[in-house]
Amino acid sequence: MSQVQDYKSRVSDPASRKFETFSYLPAMSDAEIRKQVEYIVSQGWNPAVEHTEPQYLMDNYWYMWKLPLFGETDVDVVLAECKACHEANPGNHVRLIGYDNLKQSQGASMVIYRGNTK
Repeated sequence: MSQVQDYKSRVSDPASRKFETFSYLPAMSDAEIRKQVEYIVSQGWNPAVEHTEPQYLMDNYWYMWKLPLFGETDVDVVLAECKACHEANPGNHVRLIGYDNLKQSQGASMVIYRGNTK
């Protein structure tokens, strides 16, 4: 049996903390973020944007950026809201969520912009 890798993520070290599925990978490029938004829209999920300070990323509460984009199918509109949130809160983590209203749960959730951790 192979050994499981320790990612050395510690609550006491904000720079080491892992969050959401893609945080173990390099930061996504604009093209990769676009593909994620395209997927969320193609599933019929409602996009939403949230943000928080890096030191609070492990808390349950993130700030909602406006209301979820109910029924939005234009990828460029969703990306513009993500970018506006990031520009208004440059030191914060910004995450994109796809709410599945049929299953009444999150179909996707990922940090798309990472804030300063130091």
